[in-house]
Parts: sequence; C-alpha cells; structure tokens
Amino acid sequence: MARHHVVVIGSGFGGLFTAKALKRADVDVTLISRTTHHLFQPLLYQVATGILSQGEIAPPTREVLARQKNVRVILGTVDAIDVNAQTVTSHVGGRMTTTKYDSLVVAAGAGQSYFGNDRFAEFAPGMKTIDDALELRGRIFGAFELAELAETEEEVTRHLTFVVVGAGPTGVEMAGQIAELAQRVLRHDFRAINTREARVLLVDAAPQVLPPFGSKLGEVAKKSLEKHGVEVVLGAMVTELDERGVTLAFKDGTTQRVESACKVWAAGVQANPLTQTLSAQTGAPLDRAGRISVNPDLTLPGYPEIFVIGDMMALDNLPGVAQVAIQGAKYSAKTIVRRVEGKDPLKPFKYFDKGSMATISRFSAVVLVGKLRVSGFLAWLMWLVLHLVYLTGFKNRMTALGHWAVSFLGRGRAERTVTEQQVYARRAIQRIQGGTKALASSPEEWNRVRLALEQQAAEQARLTDEQQRGVPTNT
Repeated sequence: MARHHVVVIGSGFGGLFTAKALKRADVDVTLISRTTHHLFQPLLYQVATGILSQGEIAPPTREVLARQKNVRVILGTVDAIDVNAQTVTSHVGGRMTTTKYDSLVVAAGAGQSYFGNDRFAEFAPGMKTIDDALELRGRIFGAFELAELAETEEEVTRHLTFVVVGAGPTGVEMAGQIAELAQRVLRHDFRAINTREARVLLVDAAPQVLPPFGSKLGEVAKKSLEKHGVEVVLGAMVTELDERGVTLAFKDGTTQRVESACKVWAAGVQANPLTQTLSAQTGAPLDRAGRISVNPDLTLPGYPEIFVIGDMMALDNLPGVAQVAIQGAKYSAKTIVRRVEGKDPLKPFKYFDKGSMATISRFSAVVLVGKLRVSGFLAWLMWLVLHLVYLTGFKNRMTALGHWAVSFLGRGRAERTVTEQQVYARRAIQRIQGGTKALASSPEEWNRVRLALEQQAAEQARLTDEQQRGVPTNT
C-alpha cells in the first residue's frame, strides 16, 4: 500500500521547514520549487551590496535535504493546482510534470508589488530573489563606475544619486548599506569622483520609518540613517519612474523630480499568483495583497488536505515574516502526521512573536521583542547572533562570519564582482517571446548537435591517428 504523499510547493522557509519537520513521519514528500536553492531572504541586501555571496544565503535544497530519504525534490514552476483531482502541474523549460498528492502544503511565498505600476520594475528591481540581488549589485557598483567616466557634473550627480523606495526593514537596510559604501568603503577607490558626495534617498508615502516597529524606534532609525548620510523623504509617493529618475508627489500637491540612475524598489509585496488559482476553485477570499484566507488550522475552507502558509495566507493580520512561515510549516507538518497516525487534531494555530529587527549600518540596528525596544550596538549584536543561527549549514555560518568580520571591522567587500549580464539579463529575457521556454532546445535539435559533435570528434581522432597535425595541406 502506498504511503501518504505530501506535496510541498516552495523551498523558502515555509516549504523547507515543512519538509524537514516530516523527516521521521511515515509519509513520502515531494518538494516542488522553481529554484534549486533555499533562500535566506532577510540577507539579500548584503548580497546586493557586496558583503556576502549568494551561496552563503542560498544553499542547494537538495544538499540540505540529502540525508532525508523520504523527500524527493523536483525543479519546476507550478502552473496549476487541481483541487478536485488532487494534482499539481509544474514545468521547467519545455517539460511538464503532474504530481498527485494526499496532502498539499502551498508555501510559494510572495513577490514584489509595484501597486499597479508594473512598468516601474524595468528600472527599479525589487529585493525578492537572488537574480534581484545580483542585478542590484551590478547597478549599485556600476553607478560609481559610470560616474567616474562621466563628462558633466549633471551626469556625475545622476549616477551618484541612489533612490530606495520603501522605508520598511528591507529599504532601511539597503539605504544604510549604500550610504556606507559611499561614505566609507569606496572613498579611496576612485580618482575623478568623491564617493562621499553621493546622495542616498529613502522614500516612503508613510509618515515614519519602520511603521511596524512603533514611533519610538522609527524615530531612532530615522535619526541614525540621517547621521549616516541618508536623506529620509517621508509622505512622498512615487508617481513616475524611468531610466533617468523618479517623480515624487507630496500631500500638499507639489511634485519633485529626482534624477537618479540607480533605483531600488523595497515597497510592497504581492502573494504568489497561485492564491488566485486556489481562490477560483475553493471560493476562499483574497485580501488586497493577494493572500488567501485560511482556517485557524491553516487549511482552506472545505479542503482540509490543502494547507497554505507563510506570505500566501491571510490569518489574524499576521505579518509576512520568516517566523510566521517557519511556525506555520511546523504546525502543518504536525497536523499531517497526527492525521496519518489517526490522532486528534491540534488546537488552532497560534503565532508566537519572537520580535522584529532591522540593521541600519554596521554596529547599529533596532530590535523590537514584545515590549522590549533596543537600538544601537546591543541591537546590532542581537541581530548578528540571530541571523547567524538561522543561516542554513555550518559552512555557510562560518563563511558569513568571516565576510562580516572583513566588512564590519575593516572596509572591504568580498563580493564586488559584477557583470553586464547581471544587470541586463532580466530585461532581455522579458523581451523574448515565450520567455525562457523559447530558449529550450527540442530533441530534434539535440540530435543534430550530437551528430555534428560526433563528426567533429571523429575528424580530430583521424588527424591524430594519421599524424596529420602540422603537416602542410596540398592546395
């Protein structure tokens, strides 16, 4: 008799922790993910600013789960879920795969939201994927390089003006690190420009920085950012964004144009479109961020075999943070195990808030744990320890610690290598009709290539066997 089959969609905190929590369960697990890695998203900004490499925050999912024999990992983007047939359909390249499930855990996360202005994405990458971080690394360091080559003062100013949209934790951390690059890390590296003259603007329509942290810590963060050279612009909406800059609109009706070559979008999230697929079939409503309403046990109404966790679920106004996904994953796994074992169900899911934290610059952070509010160096140490603990794998922890020592105690950045491909590949792919699937070769093309390679190899062997290398040919 086949064992209970659990399909998990996504390899983020929700998906990975669900699979790991089922390690000793009498079930088979298939994890389907559109990437080959597990991403520690809170540290993406450090990849974008050259502190860490992508490998340190994104270990291979297969390696993480290699010793867990009841898990199979499948690469693919999930296109469809049939809740009645209990199947999941995914694709990679031109290959389609259909997987049946007994229990389904949907943890595909969320993407960047541009609040209906998706055209902004072409010139202002978000901060949700490794591709985003590498593109931003190229844009940030590339801006300084292009400023060095600029022939007019206006051009220098445009390249040395950085605009970060969104004053949440990601925006604050990005703005702080770009300012540190300009003020401290790169100040001796250029000859024609003074990097310390760079402008870093942190823009948000909200009246304060870090609203979830409360007004007190928000004000502390704002003052710390300004101390480090960041211009905090609050109460301003981005109404236009193009290759050369942004247009800001204020409450009093005035507008301001900021010429900037490098923009970062860190405002707003939108749940994975799979919530729309599930909503259409189950009738479960969606909220404004595209998250789907779930029962107190994290299942969809009328479909107890389908769990939705992390950034995709709407329940009790829970925030879209890693701890919500991790705790939801463990709860879902326990529920599945109890069902398989015929035990009584668990009590409704209850989130335990372990606090929030954000770094501003080296040695400076803010931490909120219950009623406890900490800022400055002590908060930064708390941030350091917690993130070190949650990095996956001993090797990654040790290399990250080494890079942090180089970056925070010295002025170095271990990961400053950038390429044109990092900056332009996303836009080039978007212009390909059919996307990356259009680049996949057919079996007929493979056979033609194989035949050509075989002929080439045979000719190379003949030349060697007949000692024809270096022998003049008769013409």
